[in-house]
Amino acid sequence: MGARAIGLDFGTTNTVVALGGGTGEADLVAFGHDGAETRTFRSALCFWLDEEGTRARIRHEAGPWAIAEYLAYPQDSRFIQSFKTVAANGAFEHATVFERRHRFEDLLGLFLDRLVGHAGDALARPPERLGVGRPVRFAGARPDERLALARYDRAFARFGAREVAYVYEPLAAAFSFARRLTEAATILVADFGGGTSDFSVVRVGAPGGARCVPLGHAGVGVAGDRFDYRIVDRLVLPLLGKGGLYRSFDKLLEIPRGYFADFADWSRLALMRNRRTLDELRRLARSTVDPSGIERMIRLVELELGLPLYDAVDRLKRELSAAETARFRFSGGGVELDEPVSRADFEAWIAPDLAEIAGAVDRALGAAGVPAGAVDRVFLTGGSSLVPAVRRMFADRFGEDRVATGEELTSIAHGLALVGLEDDLSAWAAA
Repeated sequence: MGARAIGLDFGTTNTVVALGGGTGEADLVAFGHDGAETRTFRSALCFWLDEEGTRARIRHEAGPWAIAEYLAYPQDSRFIQSFKTVAANGAFEHATVFERRHRFEDLLGLFLDRLVGHAGDALARPPERLGVGRPVRFAGARPDERLALARYDRAFARFGAREVAYVYEPLAAAFSFARRLTEAATILVADFGGGTSDFSVVRVGAPGGARCVPLGHAGVGVAGDRFDYRIVDRLVLPLLGKGGLYRSFDKLLEIPRGYFADFADWSRLALMRNRRTLDELRRLARSTVDPSGIERMIRLVELELGLPLYDAVDRLKRELSAAETARFRFSGGGVELDEPVSRADFEAWIAPDLAEIAGAVDRALGAAGVPAGAVDRVFLTGGSSLVPAVRRMFADRFGEDRVATGEELTSIAHGLALVGLEDDLSAWAAA
């Protein structure tokens, strides 16, 4: 229990770090930015060229510093976030930024270097143990888990930890939630991230005994980013030419949907600002029946307006979590949106995604051999756990009195640090 441990929750949207000490407790690492203190570090990178005489060096920043740099100079920078979603994608070889190629592990390494630097003394010396969260199922249509973990190995090696373990994220959250319990219980932990939704069924012992015994897990590549996609698909893409036609010799064909799929995916939108893609879009605009939509897309990509667009999407989700109706407002690049949206509309858009999530819950219970009636408590964590339709799914099935929330963005890192203080760290590593 005296080992110094770091728990690191590298998330699609945010990254959180916690430190475990000899007292058996864990504390979150705070980052000071612009006169404020935060315990969530945005999983984002910003690159820009720094002219030095006749040479230009590529500089980069991460977290809130990346956002500040991008907002100050959007057209002179390259902004990347949600890059965790390509960790297990074998088709993703590299991202080209200012003509330099970066593999996934390069991006993650640059991100971690800046995160450590901004943490100050908290991460100044190598930990004895490093617990890193991982999804039960990585994002993507055909995720390659071995590839993702090999990429993780290369990036996280820079911490210099004597022991490193990759722990299922909902299992880590169970360690954190167990501190609230006063008696033995079978719990279902549901972690809703940006790229995946993951579930663990865990038996928590009475205080003073063995606290957590994992019983079963399941995951699905559906989460907050998919909810964002539904909003973009319904409200934004029709204004950017989706469903429109272009001329090919003597035929009228539908505009290829690949461009719209890239635009609606944060991990690919940031990479659309390259000469080849923009040239293709300009040629396409010249052949479309109505070029105004594609021209709007070109302006949004060229002017690096992805961040404010997706901030507007996130703002709408949060407003619909608190009210039955809200307005989706966005202005930029020639695209003006001010549309009313009801919670009922949003829930209808994400209904297929909720069905997939429900199926993953069934698989977790089945893997654990635990019927729904035997679950004593349900702990919901992650940003999308705040969506009313998500909470209602669990309340309807398990009973409102058994559902608990809280520490939506920090419980995993806190639990990872606690796992790092266990006698045998390898016992909690995902098989």
